[in-house]
Amino acid sequence: MPEATVTTAAPGARATTARQPAQLFAVAAVSALGGLLFGYDTGIISGALLHLRQDLALSSREQEIVVGVILVGAMVGAVWSGRLAGRHGRRRLLVSVAVVFAAGALGAAFAPGVGTLIAARFVLGLAVGGASNMVPVYLAEVAPASIRGRLMVMFQLMVAVGQLIAYLCGWVFAGSGGWRIMFGLAVIPAAVLGVGMLRLPESPRWLVDNGRHEQAEAVLRRLRPAGTDIAAEITSIRQVSADAPRTDRRALTRPWVRPALVVALGVAAFSQLTGINAVVYYAPTMLADAGFGDSAALLTGVGIGAMLVVAGVTGAIAVDAIGRRRTMLCFIPLSGLAMTVLGAAFLLPDSPAQRWTVIISLFAYILFNGIGMQSVVWLIGPEILPLSVRGPATSLATLTVWGFDLLIAVTALTAINAIGRSGTFFVYAAMNLLCIVFVLLKVPETRNKSLEDIETALRTDGSLRRALAGQR
Repeated sequence: MPEATVTTAAPGARATTARQPAQLFAVAAVSALGGLLFGYDTGIISGALLHLRQDLALSSREQEIVVGVILVGAMVGAVWSGRLAGRHGRRRLLVSVAVVFAAGALGAAFAPGVGTLIAARFVLGLAVGGASNMVPVYLAEVAPASIRGRLMVMFQLMVAVGQLIAYLCGWVFAGSGGWRIMFGLAVIPAAVLGVGMLRLPESPRWLVDNGRHEQAEAVLRRLRPAGTDIAAEITSIRQVSADAPRTDRRALTRPWVRPALVVALGVAAFSQLTGINAVVYYAPTMLADAGFGDSAALLTGVGIGAMLVVAGVTGAIAVDAIGRRRTMLCFIPLSGLAMTVLGAAFLLPDSPAQRWTVIISLFAYILFNGIGMQSVVWLIGPEILPLSVRGPATSLATLTVWGFDLLIAVTALTAINAIGRSGTFFVYAAMNLLCIVFVLLKVPETRNKSLEDIETALRTDGSLRRALAGQR
């Protein structure tokens, strides 16, 4: 893999141009496969559901259970992965996640009935929760501040790629029984993730936090450009680690930690309340039921996957180019507007113009929400949460993502049946508006700040936003 020239900065130092070692990007690429599996295993149900519901004669409520059970598993996986990673390390946990991914995929592919399929998707959820929790933490702890956003958003980009592949598989393998092939294909990237992680280093911050300073220094020398002041970075990490109390339940309630928790949990909640996964999970089903036809609905799903990838690439550039906070404030209003137009389109009489309005507004919503919300949600938590509580606090943020995702998954079809497509989409549009208010009031800018700079700002009296803005 060729080296890339980017801007880097040591804690407290001015940014300088340096060539990043190839292994840093290998770390990002291999670990981000967890994102691909996350996206594929959550997205594959969208295409599979059209024929799965026919093969197994599922009601709307049973469809919601099949979709939602993976999210229940993800909630459990998010809780336990933080504790296990704190005890055994980020790398070892991600190897285990790959094994669980493979086991769940095989279980779903060979499931003889609904009960077995539900159990297999719960196992997949354990892996999805572990990956969504610990891959961003791992990337945050190995990446230099100047490109941390770019590397971490690779995780969300790979989620989008996984969802696009899932939609394509749903289209290619459409037909009775094709869902078994769709589920089984996830074994391949799971095997690559497991083997790849065996060759990658442990998080240097976890090593320092566990007293293994020489190993941490050796890892940083492999992951930083030649000439980087490794000793200064190790000293900064050691200082923060020494100042931090050992993790316990009370640490999460300390007043200085609270602003970071509010930001992490708030962004996590709004990432789902703004409606993204109602569209990702159910768009083909909703469009087919609205008269678009199965083939057109599946092709629209492929378009949604493509928009997620475009949003992932654009978001990866935006979070480092203009900042996390500004990216949200630029694109979430557009997301809400597109969702409003989508809701209004379903009030119009059926016609070619109405159908094109539905499709275009659907694509626009996916694009803008993908850039403004989904590119930030897996980035902001690991960045802003302090080292001493990063494992359990990130687990809590991930649990919040999956909890609200589950809420959307098990209520979307019910809401459509109760208040119609337009009413449901108008509710999601209102959530976009509330999200804008939350970002304006609570979310600080973390671009180009080291994790140690952010933690220092947290410990400063007064507003976190002003403390970070005042750093040089």
